[in-house]
Amino acid sequence: MKNKGNELLQFAGGFAMLIVGLFILSQKVVVSSGFFGAGIWFGSFHMSNGLIMIPFIIGIVWMFASGGSLLSKVFTVVSVLLIIAAIIISTRIYLVRLSLYEWVLILVLIFGGAGMLARVLFAMPAGKRRGEETDRKAMEVQDKMLEIEKEIEQIKKEQ
Repeated sequence: MKNKGNELLQFAGGFAMLIVGLFILSQKVVVSSGFFGAGIWFGSFHMSNGLIMIPFIIGIVWMFASGGSLLSKVFTVVSVLLIIAAIIISTRIYLVRLSLYEWVLILVLIFGGAGMLARVLFAMPAGKRRGEETDRKAMEVQDKMLEIEKEIEQIKKEQ
């Protein structure tokens, strides 16, 4: 796979491996939600999911009563962020029972595919792969440009 024409093939293969690995992983994960521990802790104060709605209600009332002041909008946005955080915190993610073969297969597909994609996406451009020859030619061009600039400056001084 050292030919330039294989970059598209490597990209497609890596992308396919990544997608298949993520698909298999998503089939082996169970997502649930529960009331145990739901809510947010502020130090020793526990604010349950029902209590989290109170700042949101206060923010809405405050926003309509004050005509939409900046502080009421900020308060409402923070309360919405608290609601989203409480939903995320109360979500439980479980991995079902897997054999070692399945787990290794999932990891190889996901990280092997990601590695192939990274290899193609972050590879050096074709001109820089040639190494020292390209660097030497670039230095020669820069030297010639400097010479031309010096000659132009001398011509300007003479005039």
